[in-house]
Amino acid sequence: MNEHIKINKGLIEYLLSIPEFSEEELPADLSAEDSLPAELVSFIDAHDRQIALQFQKFIEEIPGGFFIYHAGGSEELIYANQALLRIFQCDTMEEFKELTGNTFRGLVHPDDLDYVEKSIAEQISHSQYDLDYVEYRIIRKDGEVRWVDDYGHFVHSDTVGDIFYVFIGDATEKKNRHNQEKEDLINERLMQEQKLQRKIEEYNRQLEHINLEHLRRLETIEGLSIDYKSIFYADLEADQIQCYRLNNRFTTSPEKERKILPFSGYFAYYIRTWVHPEDRDIVSKATSAEYIRINLAASKSLHVNYRILRNDDTEYIQLRIVNVGGGDTASQIIMGFRSVDEEIIHEIKQKQTLEEALVQANLANVTKNMFLSNMSHDVRTPMNAIVGFTALAKKHIDDREKVKDYLDIIENSSSQLLHLLNDVLEISKIDMGKVYVENAQCSLLEIAQNIQATMLSRAYEKHINLSLGTSGLKHSIVYTDRQKITQILLCLASNAVKYTGEGGQIKIMITEEPDDSKDYSIFHFIVEDNGIGISEKFIGHIFEPFERENNTTLSGVYGTGLGLTITKNLVEMLDGTIEVKSTVGEGSTFTVTLRLLIQNPTQKTSKEAPSISSFHADNQHVLIVEDNEINLEIETELLQDAGFIVDTAVNGRIALDKIKQSKPGDYDLILMDIQMPVMDGYHAARAIRQIADPALCSIPIIALSANAFEEDRKRAEESGMNAHIAKPIDIPQLLSTIREITENADSAANK
Repeated sequence: MNEHIKINKGLIEYLLSIPEFSEEELPADLSAEDSLPAELVSFIDAHDRQIALQFQKFIEEIPGGFFIYHAGGSEELIYANQALLRIFQCDTMEEFKELTGNTFRGLVHPDDLDYVEKSIAEQISHSQYDLDYVEYRIIRKDGEVRWVDDYGHFVHSDTVGDIFYVFIGDATEKKNRHNQEKEDLINERLMQEQKLQRKIEEYNRQLEHINLEHLRRLETIEGLSIDYKSIFYADLEADQIQCYRLNNRFTTSPEKERKILPFSGYFAYYIRTWVHPEDRDIVSKATSAEYIRINLAASKSLHVNYRILRNDDTEYIQLRIVNVGGGDTASQIIMGFRSVDEEIIHEIKQKQTLEEALVQANLANVTKNMFLSNMSHDVRTPMNAIVGFTALAKKHIDDREKVKDYLDIIENSSSQLLHLLNDVLEISKIDMGKVYVENAQCSLLEIAQNIQATMLSRAYEKHINLSLGTSGLKHSIVYTDRQKITQILLCLASNAVKYTGEGGQIKIMITEEPDDSKDYSIFHFIVEDNGIGISEKFIGHIFEPFERENNTTLSGVYGTGLGLTITKNLVEMLDGTIEVKSTVGEGSTFTVTLRLLIQNPTQKTSKEAPSISSFHADNQHVLIVEDNEINLEIETELLQDAGFIVDTAVNGRIALDKIKQSKPGDYDLILMDIQMPVMDGYHAARAIRQIADPALCSIPIIALSANAFEEDRKRAEESGMNAHIAKPIDIPQLLSTIREITENADSAANK
């Protein structure tokens, strides 16, 4: 082993001695002892010399740099291979020595030297067997700064002293990648920090928004509850109550105002001291936990009106209880007490006024309370009356009183048939898509009040309490089709009265909730009764035409079976929905939901309707264009009785010729049928409007037609006619239309 160490030591010392000789001094055959300098021959044999020279050749050919330098002094370089010269971009050893001063210090970038030597010293002190590693910069011959990896080891030699041998490689690309990765990591962390900061800021904004929203809600609750003199929060499960706002009627101990107290018995003092004796049982029941749970199970809120005594005067109070808990059973509740004295007194006075009006309205509308039982029965019943009393009138033609009575009956039966016909035509128009929505400004409150006023007389006959609730209506003025809203509510209210028994209850309510758009609101029109109800089996067919749960004979209630079909179609035309909930023997609730455009209330002056009873034609000339002899005779007789001078034509061609041959002033008005032979009313009206004489072409034309669809009205207007009246002719309506048109024509002529 000692021999091996000696040989290795000799090899290292020999290798270190080679650079001291120039290439000329080294012999070609290094295997001969006499070919080497005497200094080398003295400590190495020929075999080791050969191994050393081969090792030197290997070092020269390795791709990485290799050098040896003295550990002390100026750290002079002892040996450097060709790869090291290439790293420094030097072609010869002389260039390398000139660039570096032939020292280790000259290799290292000046800014890195202290750090490098300190790092090497620390690594050597920790382990003398491991390679030390350090990164530093160098400056190449071309001036470029490069990074290198330095793997070195400290060795002590008896010949040359303390030395370092070092393996070095260019690490610039690796260093750049490392720096880039480091920069990317820093950037990523920075982005994460920025993202986190943004989340924190967003959270703070949301928290601020939540706080502001909570504050706004509290302010809203405070504003909405301004009318409530006393407000309590109660937990029925925990049997606890705490006041939010307290009137001095509830306690004699102000110090208890904000304390949590037992719910049971809390209102006993108030009921005993303030509530009217006749209403104490009502309030006691309404403030019991069991009663509250039962009633709030089916509804979000409940209210009870009662009286209190204040200075011997009676005041009306309303207790409203709202379920604010999230569970299926009512536990957390809000209880509010407010005075409704003015409202109740107003309702009492209004009810008295309505009851007085009901008596008069009932007498005028008795005949309107009969509804057809079904199509077969209700067509035959009025037809039987018409045929039978016509025969009786002929038989008693000389008995004026009897004939008058017979004619009255015939007229009433005709009205029933017309109502049935109108329902059938309405269904037909809807099915054909001939019904159009005509949006205009209108008042929902006015519509509801009109419906209530219309139905009060029929409700009064059956001793039904018909109430109207619009407290949930915030925007009364909306933009929609007034006629269709009226028709929908009238049908539902009429059915409620029809199917509610003596002494029943009917509620018509309108509520409103906000929409996502500030320009719209969601309106719920609710008609609720406690009548006979509808079976669950039949509810699925309730909106089908001519469907009725019981036939007219069994139920004793008359109707066409078309009302709800028409109502559902009208609701869908307004982009709404209709729902029904019903229990047999308990009643029904119909709810229509519509999304309507909100309008600000505006004052609108309506024109006073003309008085028909005082209207007289004053010998105005009218041309009746009608191809049916019976219709022509009826229209002629009626208009002559009204004071008109009547001329006739049996088709549009004859009428056109008469107008062309007339002089201005010969005719004041034209009543035009639509469907006629030779020339119909549309073509005749267009031809009249094209007459050159301005006085003749501007004669007012009213269409009298059995075509009652909306498109017929529009087509008449497009043909130049001034108005459209559907047959059979309603004489008051006809005379009103004639008066309005003639007055407008006279007014235009005088300008």
